[in-house]
Amino acid sequence: MAGQNTSDPLRSASPLFLREQEIRRGVELLYFGYSHLTRSIDERLAEQGLGRAHHRALYFIARQPDLSVSQLLGLLAITKQSLGRVLGELIDRELVEMRPGDRDRRQRLLRLTPAGRTLESQLFEALRERMSSAYQSAGQGAVGGFWAVLEGLIPSSERNRIEGLRRG
Repeated sequence: MAGQNTSDPLRSASPLFLREQEIRRGVELLYFGYSHLTRSIDERLAEQGLGRAHHRALYFIARQPDLSVSQLLGLLAITKQSLGRVLGELIDRELVEMRPGDRDRRQRLLRLTPAGRTLESQLFEALRERMSSAYQSAGQGAVGGFWAVLEGLIPSSERNRIEGLRRG
């Protein structure tokens, strides 16, 4: 399969894959992989005076238009104060709009503005390119295993919330 070299000890796990050395290698790869993935969009965010918290909010609002503030708070797992600051900046910059819910007027629903959709699409394109390249390098069989490992890191109590994103 493309990109897979099982004879290279740095690319293949030991049969004793739960040893400390293999766990540490996985943690390091996860850390550095995520770090390089997000660096691919940091410059664009900085040009806008935005940070990663803003990007995460834009990303999840794009995934679920009319996402409620409370749902976004649950997805991001940040404080209400932090989310309020992030949303305030995104609303002030006309990247996100907030409206009351149809049934419950106290509910606040979030949606990207056209400018917000454009920015989020540009950021996602940079992420898509990096992820596509990594997936292609690892090979089709590795993608499912990668997803399974990441899903295994998520507590079962939170998996329904994440599954809801997949269903859109």
